[in-house]
Amino acid sequence: MAGTNPRAARIAALIQRVIASSMERTLHDKRLKNVTITDVRVTGDLQIARVYWTQLGDEGKAEGERRRAEQALKQSSGRLRTLVGAKAGLRLTPQLQFVYDEVPSEAHEIEDILTAAHRRDEELARTRATAEYAGDADPYQQPREKKTAADFEDDSVEEEQ
Repeated sequence: MAGTNPRAARIAALIQRVIASSMERTLHDKRLKNVTITDVRVTGDLQIARVYWTQLGDEGKAEGERRRAEQALKQSSGRLRTLVGAKAGLRLTPQLQFVYDEVPSEAHEIEDILTAAHRRDEELARTRATAEYAGDADPYQQPREKKTAADFEDDSVEEEQ
């Protein structure tokens, strides 16, 4: 939402609700069919509202549909701003800037990376189960037994013989 300003956060939430409902009810543009408003951020002075949006669509047609939806949002930004102003009751209605939200597509990439890492972890666990030590099972030096005076006497007797 909007950092530390609670009023900006409330207005951002209101703008998100108004734009989302207006796209369904008021704007009858087929280019906006699969558009979802993901987030709205308002500057501290309430002059600019960045509206983040994403679109669900076919993989092959995604880029073309995205450009058409972006064009439709630019064309309808004046009408949406008027609707926001009427609902919000503000003296100055924020200027709407529509920004395509890359987060959903990046989320799929992150899920793929996590799946690959999970697969490597399982493979490593299987390898560990059958692994053997390269050297001794216990590579650390064992503490030596302390010799007593009797042990030294036995050593000296053996040397004399």
